[in-house]
Amino acid sequence: MRQSGLFGLSEHMKRLSADGDPLEVLARMVDFEAFRPTLLAALAYSDGAKGGRPPYDPVVMLKVLVLAAQNNVSDARMEWLIRDRLSWLRFLGFDLGAATPDANTIRMFRERLTAVGALDTLFADFDRQLKARGYLPMGGQIVDATLVAAPKQRNTEAEKAAVKAGRSAAEIWPDAPAKARQKDTDARWTLKFAKARPTNDGKSQPDIAIPSFGYKSSISICRTFGFIRKGRVTDGARYDGRMLRDVVTSDNTASDVWADTAYRSQSNERWLKAQGRVSRIHRRKPKGRPMPAHLRRGNATRSKIRARVEHVFAHQKAVMGLFIRTIGIERAKAKITLANLAFNIHRLIFHERRAAMG
Repeated sequence: MRQSGLFGLSEHMKRLSADGDPLEVLARMVDFEAFRPTLLAALAYSDGAKGGRPPYDPVVMLKVLVLAAQNNVSDARMEWLIRDRLSWLRFLGFDLGAATPDANTIRMFRERLTAVGALDTLFADFDRQLKARGYLPMGGQIVDATLVAAPKQRNTEAEKAAVKAGRSAAEIWPDAPAKARQKDTDARWTLKFAKARPTNDGKSQPDIAIPSFGYKSSISICRTFGFIRKGRVTDGARYDGRMLRDVVTSDNTASDVWADTAYRSQSNERWLKAQGRVSRIHRRKPKGRPMPAHLRRGNATRSKIRARVEHVFAHQKAVMGLFIRTIGIERAKAKITLANLAFNIHRLIFHERRAAMG
């Protein structure tokens, strides 16, 4: 490899900018400094009087977590990518050859924020940024949930029963502490149903049940702008309809709430009415009878709006590669909350670019 010239690196960075470095756009459109008060309060760093190496700047470390969420990389991979990619070094503000966070530093920073519940606060901070820029929750809200996959667990029937009974990994495998540390007793199996293709003669077939293991991400988005306004994380077996009250927000300027049939129940309908919300939840097919034409048309109309929430999950899974590598629900919550924050940042850039184009 030939030695670069004196101005080689500078010219290379200029070419990256000329080609449209997306991280320069990100740095320009998101006020990361606005997160500093929350980060400082949550981390409670010492004044350094006792000596030791000072911690990395918390705003820079938050940027590291956002990059990791956007690209769904492990902490070890993140350590290497920060050193490898010039555009990432520039975005984070590190000089070439300077010390950069290692995998343990990244993990400990995220877990420290998780332990004090600061990630939810940071998510709310960014939502306030959106509102201050005019992106108010408008047009009603759309609620849905998706299963985020986690590594499958291979347990015996007795071990499965112990997990369902709520016993911890240390209790189930007391003589194998190393094994217990690798066992996720918070995630759950559930069935995902996929529509089967009709036969060649047009007859419908039963839906396909697909066993899936992991955690469930429940969200509500505002219809007008498509930002995630609220999210909750549970085990994968939690019934979707039970999460409606946890994700519906009270600050949307319109009262409509869209959701699929899993959310329709008398209890949810009464609750929405008590909150001054208008239910646009899909109607269920009557048992043993065909779906009436007017209900089918109503569901089709609702689907055109409700489908927008599927775009959020598609982006998180297909583009960001959302997948749970960690053990336990608290770390899964951190992973999914950061993914929700990263999606909202992506969505902000989309709206800002569209507005700039006129």
